[in-house]
Amino acid sequence: MISQIPLFLRFPGLSRQPGLSHAVFTRRGGESSPPYDTLNVSESVGDAGGCVRGNLERIRRHLGAERLFWMNQCHGDTVAVIRPEEAALADTVPDADALVTDAPGLAVMVKQADCQGVVLFDPERRVTAVAHSGWRGSVRNILGCTVSVMEQVFGCIPRDIRAGVGPSLGPCCAEFKSFREIFPRSFNAFRVGEAHFDLWGLSIHQLMAAGLRRERIETAGICTRCRKDLFFSYRGEGATGRFATVAMLKRP
Repeated sequence: MISQIPLFLRFPGLSRQPGLSHAVFTRRGGESSPPYDTLNVSESVGDAGGCVRGNLERIRRHLGAERLFWMNQCHGDTVAVIRPEEAALADTVPDADALVTDAPGLAVMVKQADCQGVVLFDPERRVTAVAHSGWRGSVRNILGCTVSVMEQVFGCIPRDIRAGVGPSLGPCCAEFKSFREIFPRSFNAFRVGEAHFDLWGLSIHQLMAAGLRRERIETAGICTRCRKDLFFSYRGEGATGRFATVAMLKRP
């Protein structure tokens, strides 16, 4: 029997922020059939469109969001900004790997299956963001780019920003045999063994380099390939779905 309630995780520190609602949804609690079972949020992987739309609606209702907004993720460093006056009118899905908004009631979402979904929140200026960071995004420093946009567009001060790095490939499974060709030499500081990398540690480093305080950065510490029972994993499954990391500013 399919559960009617989406299963999700939250970061303890971010959960204590009264202005933010966020969740990392697992693969459970949706209506998609194998291999997309069950809470798949992507129509681009071969799942039935009706099931995906139903899953997205479950997430929207669960968060109490007026609208759920996502992007065409490109594994790049483009950051899209959504202001309140644009939120209700934006009908196009931007080509980007991060969304930043100060629009309350608008839930911004990352779709993932081994890549990192990262939530950022500035409680002082009431700005939130989600970023999609796979290894290509790490090379392009999408997290640093996102913090920079929060600074430039909204006047955020990096030391005020809180972050949560979600479930993704852990050092146990993040193997890159061609790392000498695809990674800058500086990434060797995060190499574990012969060809594995601690991408969680790398993201912490990039966020701190952007000005965040270490004590305000949380990590789920869950490897998606090791926990295919909870999360979709492209490396572990091949044909599979995508799970969602979502953040929303609450209305005052």
